[in-house]
Amino acid sequence: MKELHSIVKSPCLTEKSSRLQEDDGTIVVKVDPRANKIEIGQAIEQLFDVKVAAVRTSMVRGKKKRVGLKSVGRTSDWKKAYITLSEGEIDFLAEL
Repeated sequence: MKELHSIVKSPCLTEKSSRLQEDDGTIVVKVDPRANKIEIGQAIEQLFDVKVAAVRTSMVRGKKKRVGLKSVGRTSDWKKAYITLSEGEIDFLAEL
């Protein structure tokens, strides 16, 4: 099994993710693009001592950014996971 902290990168703190967490108990995290749903669910359960009901993932394409006057670069692609919790609660804002 991979290192847990290499699977789960960081929380995704946006207005949409805050609303999902309050309404549905769903958290949103940035994860390793090579990790699958089973590995992500197990990593969240072990890191935060909660029970995971479902995991949904989506690939987010990098945006085009201007670098200098003429050239255009791109940010990296990354993977986002929507994790629905059945037991327990994770509050990322309290940690800040």
